[in-house]
Amino acid sequence: MITLPNECYCIVFNNLRHNYKNLFSCALVNRQWCRIIIPILWSEPGHNFKDKRLIRTILLTLNAEEQALLIPFNICLPSHPKPLFEYASYITSVTNDLCYGIGSWLPYGDNKNWLSCERLYIRRNLENIIKCSLIAMFLRASKNLKYLYLDEIICNQVIFENLYKNTTVTSVDLYLTYSISDDFKSKAIDGLE
Repeated sequence: MITLPNECYCIVFNNLRHNYKNLFSCALVNRQWCRIIIPILWSEPGHNFKDKRLIRTILLTLNAEEQALLIPFNICLPSHPKPLFEYASYITSVTNDLCYGIGSWLPYGDNKNWLSCERLYIRRNLENIIKCSLIAMFLRASKNLKYLYLDEIICNQVIFENLYKNTTVTSVDLYLTYSISDDFKSKAIDGLE
């Protein structure tokens, strides 16, 4: 039996990169294939950020500093064991879909009036705190991060410091609404420059 070099497997599996279901099935064949496929599966999560299971898995990779950002808000992180792979290190782009995934991961609570303005305000704040922690983690952990979507809610000193340290990001979409002050816009742009 002739075995192919890993480079050949990489070429074959990269051709399946947008067929997640089949690629995932291939990852279950053996350890060699799994080690090749996991970086491909996790490189461009895109719309899969909307899946709360993906958010749960990524939350398991937060370090102590990133978890500390969540402690004052009583956010219960998943208690599963750490993943076998450092999934966040493979991610190449972080899109706005991250917000939707965080929203689906957060529980709505027992109160039937969760749609009240106050509860929506609290929920949005929780989503933004989690998003800030995850973006900080992506900037720290991802060896291949190229694209990042930011909005004014999460543009803060922690994000700017981590973005400054990151040498792989080549494109940032900074979404600033007209309702925020010009002073903040200039600070955000200065921080990114």
